[in-house]
Amino acid sequence: MSAAVKKAVIVAAGAGTRFLPITKAIPKEMLPLLSRPLIQYIVEEITASCISEVVFVIAKGKEVIADYFLPAPELEALLEARGDLTRLEEIKVLPQMARFSRVYQSAPLGLGHAIAAARSSVGDEPFAVILPDDIIDSTTPALQQMLDVYRRHPGSILLVEKCGADEVHRYGVIEGETIGRGIYRVSGLVEKPKAEEAPSNLAVIGRYILEPDVFGAIAATPPGHGGEIQLTDALRLLLKTRPVYACELEGTRYDTGEPGGWLQANNTWASKRGKR
Repeated sequence: MSAAVKKAVIVAAGAGTRFLPITKAIPKEMLPLLSRPLIQYIVEEITASCISEVVFVIAKGKEVIADYFLPAPELEALLEARGDLTRLEEIKVLPQMARFSRVYQSAPLGLGHAIAAARSSVGDEPFAVILPDDIIDSTTPALQQMLDVYRRHPGSILLVEKCGADEVHRYGVIEGETIGRGIYRVSGLVEKPKAEEAPSNLAVIGRYILEPDVFGAIAATPPGHGGEIQLTDALRLLLKTRPVYACELEGTRYDTGEPGGWLQANNTWASKRGKR
Protein backbone atom coordinates (compact mmCIF):
# COMPACT_ATOMS: atom_id res chain seq x y z
CA MET A 1 0.00 0.00 0.00
CA SER A 2 1.28 3.48 -0.83
CA ALA A 3 2.24 5.86 1.97
CA ALA A 4 -0.17 8.67 2.72
CA VAL A 5 0.60 12.08 1.25
CA LYS A 6 0.66 14.49 4.17
CA LYS A 7 2.59 17.49 2.79
CA ALA A 8 2.11 19.87 -0.10
CA VAL A 9 4.78 22.15 -1.53
CA ILE A 10 3.57 25.38 -3.12
CA VAL A 11 6.17 26.80 -5.49
CA ALA A 12 5.71 30.57 -5.37
CA ALA A 13 9.15 32.01 -6.04
CA GLY A 14 8.52 33.41 -9.54
CA ALA A 15 8.81 37.09 -10.39
CA GLY A 16 5.36 37.42 -11.98
CA THR A 17 6.66 39.45 -14.91
CA ARG A 18 3.48 38.99 -16.97
CA PHE A 19 1.67 41.19 -14.42
CA LEU A 20 4.21 44.00 -14.22
CA PRO A 21 4.18 46.71 -13.04
CA ILE A 22 1.81 45.66 -10.21
CA THR A 23 3.96 42.64 -9.29
CA LYS A 24 6.84 44.99 -8.57
CA ALA A 25 5.13 45.49 -5.21
CA ILE A 26 2.55 42.67 -4.91
CA PRO A 27 3.31 38.98 -5.58
CA LYS A 28 1.03 37.60 -8.29
CA GLU A 29 -0.11 34.92 -5.81
CA MET A 30 -1.65 37.70 -3.71
CA LEU A 31 -3.73 39.16 -6.53
CA PRO A 32 -7.45 38.92 -5.72
CA LEU A 33 -9.91 36.35 -6.96
CA LEU A 34 -12.96 38.24 -5.76
CA SER A 35 -12.18 39.11 -2.11
CA ARG A 36 -9.52 36.43 -1.46
CA PRO A 37 -5.97 36.20 -2.76
CA LEU A 38 -5.23 33.48 -5.30
CA ILE A 39 -2.98 31.66 -2.83
CA GLN A 40 -5.91 31.05 -0.46
CA TYR A 41 -7.76 29.06 -3.12
CA ILE A 42 -4.68 26.86 -3.51
CA VAL A 43 -4.48 26.20 0.23
CA GLU A 44 -8.22 25.46 0.30
CA GLU A 45 -7.73 22.87 -2.45
CA ILE A 46 -4.93 21.28 -0.42
CA THR A 47 -6.89 21.10 2.83
CA ALA A 48 -10.02 19.88 1.02
CA SER A 49 -7.81 16.98 -0.13
CA CYS A 50 -7.01 16.11 3.52
CA ILE A 51 -3.40 17.34 3.43
CA SER A 52 -2.52 19.27 6.56
CA GLU A 53 1.07 20.49 6.04
CA VAL A 54 1.98 23.23 3.56
CA VAL A 55 5.50 24.28 2.61
CA PHE A 56 5.87 27.54 0.69
CA VAL A 57 8.90 27.85 -1.59
CA ILE A 58 9.38 31.59 -1.98
CA ALA A 59 11.99 34.13 -3.03
CA LYS A 60 13.27 36.95 -0.89
CA GLY A 61 10.73 39.76 -0.89
CA LYS A 62 7.72 37.42 -1.24
CA GLU A 63 7.27 36.74 2.48
CA VAL A 64 3.79 38.27 2.41
CA ILE A 65 2.54 35.03 0.80
CA ALA A 66 3.39 32.99 3.90
CA ASP A 67 2.71 35.86 6.31
CA TYR A 68 -0.89 35.98 5.10
CA PHE A 69 -1.54 32.76 7.03
CA LEU A 70 -0.05 34.01 10.32
CA PRO A 71 -2.28 35.11 13.24
CA ALA A 72 -3.22 38.81 13.24
CA PRO A 73 -4.10 39.59 16.89
CA GLU A 74 -4.39 43.37 16.46
CA LEU A 75 -6.74 43.05 13.49
CA GLU A 76 -8.74 40.38 15.31
CA ALA A 77 -9.11 42.68 18.33
CA LEU A 78 -10.27 45.53 16.09
CA LEU A 79 -12.89 43.39 14.36
CA GLU A 80 -14.09 41.98 17.67
CA ALA A 81 -14.43 45.48 19.14
CA ARG A 82 -16.52 46.49 16.13
CA GLY A 83 -18.68 43.39 16.43
CA ASP A 84 -17.73 42.34 12.90
CA LEU A 85 -17.87 38.65 13.71
CA THR A 86 -18.14 37.43 10.11
CA ARG A 87 -14.87 39.04 9.04
CA LEU A 88 -13.30 38.11 12.38
CA GLU A 89 -13.96 34.43 11.69
CA GLU A 90 -12.57 34.75 8.14
CA ILE A 91 -9.32 36.13 9.57
CA LYS A 92 -9.03 33.72 12.52
CA VAL A 93 -9.47 30.62 10.37
CA LEU A 94 -6.44 31.33 8.14
CA PRO A 95 -3.68 30.13 10.54
CA GLN A 96 -5.79 27.10 11.42
CA MET A 97 -6.11 25.85 7.84
CA ALA A 98 -2.84 23.88 7.95
CA ARG A 99 0.64 23.73 9.48
CA PHE A 100 2.63 26.23 7.46
CA SER A 101 6.35 26.61 6.88
CA ARG A 102 8.52 28.37 4.34
CA VAL A 103 11.81 27.82 2.55
CA TYR A 104 13.66 30.05 0.11
CA GLN A 105 14.75 29.34 -3.43
CA SER A 106 18.17 30.99 -3.62
CA ALA A 107 17.89 31.89 -7.31
CA PRO A 108 15.34 31.44 -10.13
CA LEU A 109 16.90 28.25 -11.48
CA GLY A 110 13.88 26.22 -12.52
CA LEU A 111 11.10 24.13 -11.03
CA GLY A 112 13.40 21.22 -10.22
CA HIS A 113 15.69 23.57 -8.30
CA ALA A 114 12.70 25.04 -6.40
CA ILE A 115 11.44 21.60 -5.37
CA ALA A 116 14.94 20.62 -4.22
CA ALA A 117 14.86 23.62 -1.86
CA ALA A 118 12.01 21.92 0.04
CA ARG A 119 13.86 18.64 0.57
CA SER A 120 14.59 19.12 4.28
CA SER A 121 10.95 20.08 4.90
CA VAL A 122 9.55 17.13 2.97
CA GLY A 123 11.84 14.39 4.28
CA ASP A 124 11.49 10.83 3.02
CA GLU A 125 7.79 10.95 2.30
CA PRO A 126 5.66 11.31 -0.82
CA PHE A 127 4.45 14.87 -1.29
CA ALA A 128 2.34 17.05 -3.54
CA VAL A 129 3.61 19.99 -5.57
CA ILE A 130 1.30 22.78 -6.67
CA LEU A 131 2.03 25.67 -9.01
CA PRO A 132 -0.34 28.41 -7.85
CA ASP A 133 -0.81 29.96 -11.29
CA ASP A 134 -3.32 27.20 -12.03
CA ILE A 135 -6.65 27.78 -10.28
CA ILE A 136 -9.00 24.86 -10.91
CA ASP A 137 -12.78 24.81 -10.71
CA SER A 138 -13.91 21.21 -10.12
CA THR A 139 -16.44 19.23 -8.15
CA THR A 140 -13.72 17.02 -6.65
CA PRO A 141 -10.55 18.98 -5.81
CA ALA A 142 -7.92 18.39 -8.49
CA LEU A 143 -5.39 17.25 -5.90
CA GLN A 144 -7.89 14.76 -4.49
CA GLN A 145 -8.40 13.35 -7.99
CA MET A 146 -4.65 12.71 -8.13
CA LEU A 147 -4.54 11.17 -4.67
CA ASP A 148 -7.27 8.75 -5.69
CA VAL A 149 -5.06 7.62 -8.59
CA TYR A 150 -1.98 7.45 -6.35
CA ARG A 151 -3.68 5.04 -3.98
CA ARG A 152 -4.31 2.64 -6.88
CA HIS A 153 -1.06 3.30 -8.75
CA PRO A 154 1.80 4.25 -6.39
CA GLY A 155 4.40 6.34 -8.16
CA SER A 156 4.80 9.89 -9.34
CA ILE A 157 1.50 11.31 -10.62
CA LEU A 158 1.20 14.15 -13.14
CA LEU A 159 -1.98 16.13 -13.74
CA VAL A 160 -2.75 16.51 -17.44
CA GLU A 161 -5.43 18.01 -19.62
CA LYS A 162 -6.15 17.82 -23.33
CA CYS A 163 -4.94 20.79 -25.33
CA GLY A 164 -5.17 21.89 -28.95
CA ALA A 165 -2.40 21.44 -31.49
CA ASP A 166 -1.81 25.19 -31.40
CA GLU A 167 -1.08 25.02 -27.65
CA VAL A 168 1.22 22.02 -27.19
CA HIS A 169 4.33 24.17 -27.71
CA ARG A 170 3.57 25.84 -24.36
CA TYR A 171 3.61 22.67 -22.23
CA GLY A 172 5.30 19.44 -21.35
CA VAL A 173 3.44 16.67 -23.17
CA ILE A 174 3.23 13.03 -22.13
CA GLU A 175 3.61 9.86 -24.13
CA GLY A 176 1.91 6.85 -22.60
CA GLU A 177 -0.76 4.19 -22.60
CA THR A 178 -4.26 4.31 -21.18
CA ILE A 179 -4.65 2.03 -18.15
CA GLY A 180 -8.00 3.29 -16.87
CA ARG A 181 -10.55 6.02 -17.34
CA GLY A 182 -8.47 9.19 -17.49
CA ILE A 183 -5.37 7.36 -16.18
CA TYR A 184 -2.16 6.83 -18.17
CA ARG A 185 1.13 4.99 -17.62
CA VAL A 186 3.72 7.51 -18.80
CA SER A 187 6.51 6.27 -21.05
CA GLY A 188 7.96 9.61 -22.14
CA LEU A 189 7.85 13.37 -21.68
CA VAL A 190 8.52 16.02 -24.29
CA GLU A 191 9.00 19.62 -23.22
CA LYS A 192 7.26 22.22 -25.41
CA PRO A 193 7.18 20.20 -28.64
CA LYS A 194 6.16 21.45 -32.05
CA ALA A 195 2.62 20.35 -32.94
CA GLU A 196 3.86 17.80 -35.47
CA GLU A 197 6.31 16.32 -32.93
CA ALA A 198 3.97 16.06 -29.92
CA PRO A 199 3.44 12.44 -28.82
CA SER A 200 -0.10 13.21 -27.62
CA ASN A 201 -2.45 16.08 -26.83
CA LEU A 202 -2.10 15.59 -23.06
CA ALA A 203 -0.32 18.55 -21.50
CA VAL A 204 1.15 18.54 -17.99
CA ILE A 205 -0.33 21.26 -15.78
CA GLY A 206 0.55 22.59 -12.36
CA ARG A 207 -0.05 19.67 -10.00
CA TYR A 208 2.24 16.75 -9.13
CA ILE A 209 2.48 13.98 -6.58
CA LEU A 210 6.11 13.00 -6.18
CA GLU A 211 7.92 10.33 -4.21
CA PRO A 212 11.14 11.22 -2.35
CA ASP A 213 13.39 9.52 -4.90
CA VAL A 214 12.64 12.47 -7.17
CA PHE A 215 15.27 14.40 -5.21
CA GLY A 216 17.96 12.01 -6.42
CA ALA A 217 16.74 12.46 -9.98
CA ILE A 218 16.81 16.25 -9.59
CA ALA A 219 20.35 16.09 -8.19
CA ALA A 220 21.41 14.03 -11.23
CA THR A 221 19.78 16.42 -13.70
CA PRO A 222 22.20 18.82 -15.40
CA PRO A 223 21.18 22.44 -15.85
CA GLY A 224 19.50 23.21 -19.16
CA HIS A 225 18.66 26.45 -20.91
CA GLY A 226 19.46 29.48 -18.77
CA GLY A 227 21.10 27.25 -16.16
CA GLU A 228 17.70 26.03 -14.98
CA ILE A 229 17.05 22.56 -13.57
CA GLN A 230 13.78 21.36 -14.97
CA LEU A 231 11.45 18.88 -13.27
CA THR A 232 10.55 17.43 -16.68
CA ASP A 233 14.19 16.38 -17.20
CA ALA A 234 14.33 14.83 -13.72
CA LEU A 235 11.12 12.89 -14.38
CA ARG A 236 12.62 11.51 -17.58
CA LEU A 237 15.46 10.11 -15.49
CA LEU A 238 12.99 8.74 -12.97
CA LEU A 239 11.07 6.94 -15.71
CA LYS A 240 14.04 4.62 -16.20
CA THR A 241 13.60 3.06 -12.77
CA ARG A 242 10.21 4.10 -11.35
CA PRO A 243 6.62 4.21 -12.63
CA VAL A 244 5.15 7.58 -13.54
CA TYR A 245 1.42 8.00 -14.13
CA ALA A 246 -0.82 10.77 -15.38
CA CYS A 247 -4.30 11.72 -14.20
CA GLU A 248 -6.54 13.64 -16.58
CA LEU A 249 -8.21 16.61 -14.92
CA GLU A 250 -11.96 16.61 -14.44
CA GLY A 251 -12.67 20.30 -14.15
CA THR A 252 -11.78 23.67 -15.65
CA ARG A 253 -8.33 25.22 -15.27
CA TYR A 254 -7.63 28.95 -15.29
CA ASP A 255 -4.07 30.15 -15.87
CA THR A 256 -4.12 33.08 -13.46
CA GLY A 257 -0.42 33.65 -14.05
CA GLU A 258 -1.41 35.76 -17.04
CA PRO A 259 -3.92 38.62 -17.10
CA GLY A 260 -6.45 37.02 -19.44
CA GLY A 261 -6.75 33.84 -17.37
CA TRP A 262 -6.93 35.83 -14.13
CA LEU A 263 -9.79 37.92 -15.54
CA GLN A 264 -11.63 34.80 -16.75
CA ALA A 265 -11.35 33.24 -13.28
CA ASN A 266 -12.75 36.36 -11.64
CA ASN A 267 -15.65 36.45 -14.09
CA THR A 268 -16.42 32.77 -13.42
CA TRP A 269 -16.32 33.10 -9.62
CA ALA A 270 -18.38 36.31 -9.74
CA SER A 271 -20.98 34.55 -11.86
CA LYS A 272 -21.10 31.62 -9.44
CA ARG A 273 -21.55 33.98 -6.49
CA GLY A 274 -24.38 35.77 -8.29
CA LYS A 275 -26.24 32.48 -8.74
CA ARG A 276 -26.18 31.64 -5.02
